[in-house]
Amino acid sequence: MSGPAKGTFRSLANFNYRIWAGGAIVSNVGTWMQRTAQDWLVLTQLTHSNATAMGLVMALQFVPQVLLLPWTGFAADHLDRRKLLLATQGVMGLLAVGLGLLTVSGLVQLWHVYVFAFLLGCTAAFDAPARQTFVSDLVGEADLSNAVALNSTSFNAARMIGPAVAGALIASVGTGWVFLINAASFAAVLASLGLLRATELHLKDKPQSSRGSLAEGFVYVWKRPDLRAILLMLFLIGTFGLNFPIFISTMSVSVFHAGAGQYGLLTSTMAIGSVVGALLAARREQPRLAFLLAGAAIFGLGFALAAVMPNYWLFGLALIVIGISAQTVTTSTISLVQLSTEPAMRGRVMAILLAIALGGTPVGAPIVGWVADSFSPRWALGVGALAGFAAAIVGVRYLVKYRRLRMRIDCGRLHFDLDDGKAEPAGQTSPST
Repeated sequence: MSGPAKGTFRSLANFNYRIWAGGAIVSNVGTWMQRTAQDWLVLTQLTHSNATAMGLVMALQFVPQVLLLPWTGFAADHLDRRKLLLATQGVMGLLAVGLGLLTVSGLVQLWHVYVFAFLLGCTAAFDAPARQTFVSDLVGEADLSNAVALNSTSFNAARMIGPAVAGALIASVGTGWVFLINAASFAAVLASLGLLRATELHLKDKPQSSRGSLAEGFVYVWKRPDLRAILLMLFLIGTFGLNFPIFISTMSVSVFHAGAGQYGLLTSTMAIGSVVGALLAARREQPRLAFLLAGAAIFGLGFALAAVMPNYWLFGLALIVIGISAQTVTTSTISLVQLSTEPAMRGRVMAILLAIALGGTPVGAPIVGWVADSFSPRWALGVGALAGFAAAIVGVRYLVKYRRLRMRIDCGRLHFDLDDGKAEPAGQTSPST
């Protein structure tokens, strides 16, 4: 690599990845527009700032990740991922049309949002593991970590644009049209899937089908202390910390008394941090457990700061810190798990990972929403802070128990020793598992 820029964006040299990324960013902008509009619809039009109702919507949207786990990982490992994505992306576009028409016509009710959230969750349960593992079909093993990080960059760049645009559209034409615009955006990703060069895909032999396929995935994870620790860290942060729609919307409406435009701007502000975190991940040649551990600790600190910020703008600055750390946690987790998992098991392990990350939401979102309603949104942010600190403790425990992490002072500087015999000064990263 001749320079940092070339290294950071190296996966874009691949034709298939470049086409896929182009379609994905258009669709991602539409997806973030819909998420913002849906949150605003529930919080301000269908309820009176009821965070518990929003938590229930999130729970219904993510519980299928757990309910459908026996089939989603199997599908990602055994079916043609490109065709599977064509089907799931098409269905999600149709669901956006349905909710949009109900809202534009003025017929939408809260139970409609519940139903559409559940149906979208069922579709996304099949889409997510296929989409995550499809990256390895596009670029191969050498650039997998970089491509995962660039996917996150695209997703969070869209998060900067989508909510701000949605806020402006809600104020001018209403939430229903935001859903319909999102439906149109799915045409971009469907077109990109159709334009891929099938002969250049890095396809691998499909594993043989067996009734115990999912059980094999759980056994595989259980035998790997590193995967157990990583997934437990993700569970803690995903269940109690990644409930950003609740945190941001309740602080906007209940604490800062902001409008739709300001709410969208806060979501976009956090995305600035997420993009920075994703680009930093893309620059790294390999993911490391140390990055995941540091990200979890900073995640907790960012939430603690956000909980005590006295005004709208300082709260936005704290969200940037949260965005960087959250992206470091998610990209490090996905890359570490994919690169350390055998290709034949990758779909099932990724389905388990996504079920933990998103399936924890049905547990955490209602709890966080209840805390925000019963105490205050600031106390709900405190729950997120505890989740980050607890995840960091899990990471330290793994390094101490399985990598024999030790601290020592040498020449007045703090050093960390691991069982590979290497010592590094404090502030530098240690090798991953």
